[in-house]
Amino acid sequence: MIERAGAGPQRRLVLLRHAKSAWPEGVEDHRRPLAPRGLRDAPAAGRALADAGALPDLALCSTAERARRTWELAAGQWGTPPPVHYDRRLYAAGVPDLSEVVREVPGRVETLLLVGHNPGLGDLVLELAGDGLDDTLERVRVKFPTSAIAVLTWRGTGWPALAPGSALLTSFIVPRGHKGGEKRRKAGGGK
Repeated sequence: MIERAGAGPQRRLVLLRHAKSAWPEGVEDHRRPLAPRGLRDAPAAGRALADAGALPDLALCSTAERARRTWELAAGQWGTPPPVHYDRRLYAAGVPDLSEVVREVPGRVETLLLVGHNPGLGDLVLELAGDGLDDTLERVRVKFPTSAIAVLTWRGTGWPALAPGSALLTSFIVPRGHKGGEKRRKAGGGK
């Protein structure tokens, strides 16, 4: 059971898995670029974050090429992107390393974005979420696909206080870009 009325401001931890990457022959994993679908999905992730009102105060991004490019394309959808710090510890990180990086975040940051990899990001969501709205937790358990965004909320005086089971998974979305020539339909519009 999570405590919904903790001390301190409401904080949000937003987790974005890098967009779909390519597998070019002879390219080491850390340098793999985005695939064409990833180049479409990363900006869609940026728009989804803006539409959800989940723009971060600070972004921490893996140093892998596919994560860096996902960040650049997503943040390019916003007027003024927040500061970003590239941290090699986020590359292929598990829950202990991800948790350590989060605990180091300054207390003034209320919304933090991590851009990284799976299975670490999905595992971190499951570790921190004591509960989820609707079917969000079940969907994360099934799959945390490329470009997926999870939003965890919690109250606390600082990031070191974010403990297992203490957050609420409020949103889990998987934005997808459209192939060339397709137009996005507005909600409620047309067939």
